Amino acid sequence: MSRFSALLARETALAWGRGGGPLVAVGFYAGVATLIPLAIGPEPDRLAAIAPGAAWVALALASLLSLDRLFERDFEDGALDLLALSPLPLELTCAVKCLGQWLATGAPLAAAAPVAAIALGASPALAPMIFACALLGGVAFAFMGGIGAALSLGARRGGLLTAVIVLPLFVPPVIFGGGALDAFASGLPWKAGFALLGAYAAAALALGPLAMAAACRNALS
Repeated sequence: MSRFSALLARETALAWGRGGGPLVAVGFYAGVATLIPLAIGPEPDRLAAIAPGAAWVALALASLLSLDRLFERDFEDGALDLLALSPLPLELTCAVKCLGQWLATGAPLAAAAPVAAIALGASPALAPMIFACALLGGVAFAFMGGIGAALSLGARRGGLLTAVIVLPLFVPPVIFGGGALDAFASGLPWKAGFALLGAYAAAALALGPLAMAAACRNALS
């Protein structure tokens, strides 16, 4: 097994068990989807109109749950020092940690997104689009969230600091993804919004590991 695949297996296993793994994230997601009808009323037309956007916002919030432990555990027990000294570049290590986070929580949340939207009254025809947007959005949330997790290393109340850093970075994918879903549901051109979401996810994938590695080196120095 290569170093890359071994590290990916380790990070996925850690992410699966970190804070309850996907079960807590999906449970939180289901809880938000359940509370929405209680807050705005049970009218089917109103629920159907907001269902895609509500599912998207719930996805962003659920993605925050385990971010504060993405680097913290390795930082506390010294494993991050060893990872920084390993033959793999630290940037690649950070990317693998975020990829493991996405595989353990982002992908299950993406699978749950269409179910939640349909439960709120969205048309089943929207399910493939919701799933595709949730997959891309999950990548953006994982890698942008990793930046916040790395910047808050060693800080007191790091979970709160991570959320404060990360939430502004989550705004563009929420806008692009929500706009694409709304346009698709209305029969309007949606490809521009979807392309912007993909571009943001690609930028997070390319630039996120660089920022994470720099923040980790600063915390370790």
